[in-house]
Amino acid sequence: MNTISILTAALGELQEQRVKKILHLKGYQVVSTSSHMELPRQIRKIKPALVIMGLEQTDSTLDLAAVHAIRCRDQQTPIVVVVPEISTGHVLAAMRAGVNDYLQYQFCHDDLRASLTRCLPTARCDESNAPQPVAPQPAIVGDSRCMQDLKTYLAKVATTDSTLLITGETGTGKELAAAYVHRHSPRAAKPIVCVNCAALPDSLVESELFGFEKGAFTGAVAAKGGKFEQAADGTLFLDEIGDMSLSAQAKILRIIENKESYRLGGLRRIPVNVRVIAATNQNLEELVKAGRFREDLFYRLTVAQITIPPLRERKEDLAQLGEFFIDRMNRRFARDVQGFTPQAQTALIAYHWPGNVRELKNLVEAAFINLPVQPIAQMDLPSPFKNRLNATRTLPPSERDRLLAALYATRWNKSKAARKLNWSRMTLYRKMAKYAIANGQNAG
Repeated sequence: MNTISILTAALGELQEQRVKKILHLKGYQVVSTSSHMELPRQIRKIKPALVIMGLEQTDSTLDLAAVHAIRCRDQQTPIVVVVPEISTGHVLAAMRAGVNDYLQYQFCHDDLRASLTRCLPTARCDESNAPQPVAPQPAIVGDSRCMQDLKTYLAKVATTDSTLLITGETGTGKELAAAYVHRHSPRAAKPIVCVNCAALPDSLVESELFGFEKGAFTGAVAAKGGKFEQAADGTLFLDEIGDMSLSAQAKILRIIENKESYRLGGLRRIPVNVRVIAATNQNLEELVKAGRFREDLFYRLTVAQITIPPLRERKEDLAQLGEFFIDRMNRRFARDVQGFTPQAQTALIAYHWPGNVRELKNLVEAAFINLPVQPIAQMDLPSPFKNRLNATRTLPPSERDRLLAALYATRWNKSKAARKLNWSRMTLYRKMAKYAIANGQNAG
């Protein structure tokens, strides 16, 4: 039997039998549980390649509590849900919660096979018993209001084939957002090819992006396809496009408009069928005004546009992000560290995070080097971070940060947080609404 395990839960007797029959025919090992409550423990125990779970429908909504419980600890394992009926609202809510795919109760063999192909793109869904590696799934972590809106918009954009511009500061996760859109798009079975425009000199633009024929220049001993060809029927991600020269921008615009290219030194027209996603940490509108970015390319790229918020504007996601990176480091270093102490969380909230999520990831890894006693205390945080934190503490904390610090210090007990801030409960609720802070059920 295939060594790849698939975990099922709360499917109902008929669906359970159908799923087991199909998966056993494909050679997968199936582990079943009747309760959603058992899912987090079973995931830690067997580390399944996929989770298939039944969901209840209440009125016009889905009960996604079990999905949230899994995603608080595990952002990697693909989740397929089986629901009574499928609507646009259900799809968007499920994707926002972290679901990878969905099936209706009366699904057939081909429906489940297609879902396995989408969620396990490197696993062969045929009768071969040879185990196949499972590709890691990109995860967007965070349940703050702005991140919920972001996931909802990305899910909508993914269903289209429009060009997309992703903006945001360094370290916010622009490449992750591009991978999320690709994974949920009709092109998901095809490759996503990434190009670092900042590291691409003008002399190599044509050969790298469009390819070249044998003998096109000295050293071209064999023909080679460019990035556009490598991304055929898939997605081309142009990272840091604001750093690309004007001449290179003109070539990109021409290929997007004409949907065809020519290799360097070649005469054969090559059709181009790719979706273009671009990203930058610069203000392209300002670059257009300064004459450093082509206006026509700007409007061609911004058919759809999204800005990823910096970490300082969504500090309520710090606990969930911290859990995510700690879980990664636990697997990497074979440790069992359990989160941050309340004092360490308060320090994280007080910090400004100029390096955003990437800086938090590096901080967690640096803390693991100090071999922390579980959980990570403030004394375990690396000295450079504590020095930067002390430098920023000369500024008074914002009201939003003080509110978050009180909520984390009291483990989201509203009455205790209000007393800590010398506020009434009604004032605390008004402030939470004012700063778009969710109730914190999934805040760790």
